[in-house]
Amino acid sequence: MLADVTVTSQQGPTDVPVQQLTLDSRQAAPGAVFFALRGAATDGHQFIEKAVAQGVAAVVCEVLPAELNPATAYVQVPDSAEAMAHMAAAFYGHPSRSLTLIGVTGTNGKTTCATLLHKLLRELGYHTGLLSTVQNQIDEQVIPATHTTPDAIRLNELLARMVEAGCTHACMEVSSHAVVQHRTTALRFAGGIFTNLTHDHLDYHGTFDNYLKAKKGFFDMLPKTAFALSNADDKRGMVMLQNTAARRETYSLRSAATFRAKLIENAVHGLHLEIDGHDAQFRLIGVFNAYNLLAVYGAAVLLGEEPLEVLTVLSGLLSAPGRFEPVVSGKTRVTGIVDYAHTPDALENVLQTIADIRQPTQQVITVVGCGGNRDGAKRPIMAHLACQGSDRVVLTSDNPRFEDPNDILAQMQAGVKVQDLAKVLTIPDRREAIKTAVTLAGPNDIVLVAGKGHETYQEVKGVKADFDDKKVLMEMFELLGK
Repeated sequence: MLADVTVTSQQGPTDVPVQQLTLDSRQAAPGAVFFALRGAATDGHQFIEKAVAQGVAAVVCEVLPAELNPATAYVQVPDSAEAMAHMAAAFYGHPSRSLTLIGVTGTNGKTTCATLLHKLLRELGYHTGLLSTVQNQIDEQVIPATHTTPDAIRLNELLARMVEAGCTHACMEVSSHAVVQHRTTALRFAGGIFTNLTHDHLDYHGTFDNYLKAKKGFFDMLPKTAFALSNADDKRGMVMLQNTAARRETYSLRSAATFRAKLIENAVHGLHLEIDGHDAQFRLIGVFNAYNLLAVYGAAVLLGEEPLEVLTVLSGLLSAPGRFEPVVSGKTRVTGIVDYAHTPDALENVLQTIADIRQPTQQVITVVGCGGNRDGAKRPIMAHLACQGSDRVVLTSDNPRFEDPNDILAQMQAGVKVQDLAKVLTIPDRREAIKTAVTLAGPNDIVLVAGKGHETYQEVKGVKADFDDKKVLMEMFELLGK
């Protein structure tokens, strides 16, 4: 297990049998290796003594405790998270080496691309795994997801389950946090996709440059046997490819690229594209989905799939849950759209897509909030963009977490221009906000509920209560006779 680990020093027995890996001292038990990780809120080094008292076989840490138990193995390393990634991969038999593993990174589009690629490969006859924000899957078996990218132990365990189930391929989202925290360090990727880079997660990374470097770190680690497929139309697209050893490929709607598409029509019934000279209709809507479809097409072709067969299958696929997901009321034909748009760029894309497909008589009513304990700089921008693209706006709570919802809303309200004040309502209760938006909607109008998408909960002060935007929207259509 230590073969790929840089070891500063090692104390105690060296031949201890290992049955389990954990970074949580509450799960420490005989036969376990406990990893002392430094987190944003807590430092695992504080729990070494507790883990040893519970009988762990070994401790991996950056600083050795003052007192050592002679029966316990202590491995001192420069970076516990990096060591954990290598040891987890070894413990589970390096499962990524037995899979054709494709990673998708970027601010927006990760879930859609990973999900579409998974569905495509399944339709092409492959046993395929999926690791995404919405859910993890082994073929069609769903395993609930808690993070965009799981920790290295859970990640390798899931990949090992995929191998055991006979999967040949796996598609996964790669978050910026995962790269910085070494969750993907010991994995072997067959390819990487870059979607785009916009304002997000600055609460964690501190600066946009750090955020960019985190995303780029994924491409820097790709081997020369892999491909690196980047969006040439994003101004950071070529930056991602600068230092990678992988084969450099691009996709574009606007310029020369390895994979080229021309947008012929973007309508309520779907997209009409010309891809590499082939005419194709798709069920997905929006220019942003044209990019997602092109990225997935490119990845599949780079994996050796036949282009026309790929386009045929893609033309029949739908997106991931909570990604521009329509819900139409029965009586007055109000169209509700549930979308995960929680960044300025994503919200602007969704509103632009609605603007492209709406009729002049249709009113657009947007319900939007911002998450607590996250990047605060985007809050006034989100409100401003909602006002720009909507006839009416209802500002509300998203997942306030440990912040006061009213403080978040006050920061959002700061982005509302004087001329837009009359069309903005502020309703902290999300259920009431959706109800109000539906009340304001006339026949054939469009209600966009943005920010939470696939999530089936609302997090307030550490408690996750049931809340599903799509279900609440349908409930209000019924309640209000729409």
